[in-house]
Amino acid sequence: MSEELGRVRQMWHLLEPLHAVLYYAPEAFEEAAALGYEVGERWPSYFAWRAAPLGEAGADRVAETFYSFSPRMVGAYVPAGWAVASPGAVLGARTRAVDRAYRTVLGEAVAAPGTAEAAALLRRVAEAADTTGRPLAAANAALPWPEAPHLALWQAATVLREHRGDGHLAALARAELDPVEALVSFAAVGAARPEVFASRGWGDEEWSSARERLLKRGLLADDGTATDAGRALRAEVERGTDEAAAAPWRVLGDAERERLVELLGPLWVAAIGSGLLPSETTLGIGKV
Repeated sequence: MSEELGRVRQMWHLLEPLHAVLYYAPEAFEEAAALGYEVGERWPSYFAWRAAPLGEAGADRVAETFYSFSPRMVGAYVPAGWAVASPGAVLGARTRAVDRAYRTVLGEAVAAPGTAEAAALLRRVAEAADTTGRPLAAANAALPWPEAPHLALWQAATVLREHRGDGHLAALARAELDPVEALVSFAAVGAARPEVFASRGWGDEEWSSARERLLKRGLLADDGTATDAGRALRAEVERGTDEAAAAPWRVLGDAERERLVELLGPLWVAAIGSGLLPSETTLGIGKV
């Protein structure tokens, strides 16, 4: 991996927990419940929070942009979620949820000068991102910027997170990996246990069929682990994802990037140390 792509991946590792707090924080579930969403499980609010920038998107649109979720699972929450609350109402509650969650998780750092400095740097990167053909990034980038630095930081992190994710889907398409094949092949290289990927709603038969297709392509061994060809293909997907995510970061000079890493470090520690985030996810951070 080149030095530039290594830095791009480092920034993803730092920003992902800061974005993902929304999906697990008690404050976010309280805001979702106030809108009328069922909060006994996290999926009703997850689909609402993440899809709201797209407007009243239907199940096909959300399944297409989220990619790894079973369309059947998406259909259980979309578009029914928009009858609970409009996308505009969800976005307002999302902002309140991030504000409250960050004040709990980050504490005094919310109002620290370093957070404002980090937000300004991140906003420059987010505004430099070309969102053409990147629907989730484009939808989030089109939202008004919050005035509060910690909220602007979250929005910038979210734009960049979705920008990377949209690029990842393009890399998977080039590798000719459909949604369930993408998960099976990722599990095969040790990104996470297959049980973790079960959260995406695919049935046993769908998972087995995908394994058979990958076996025929020579990407999986009989025991379900990746062959050399399978590992090479996944490495190509990850490299393509990093390359597609790299351009916005070039707006910062080397010293600015180093400063941003320094500023984000304590915030990352706070997010990880909150205990809100799962130790193993479908993203494979730190494993691929």
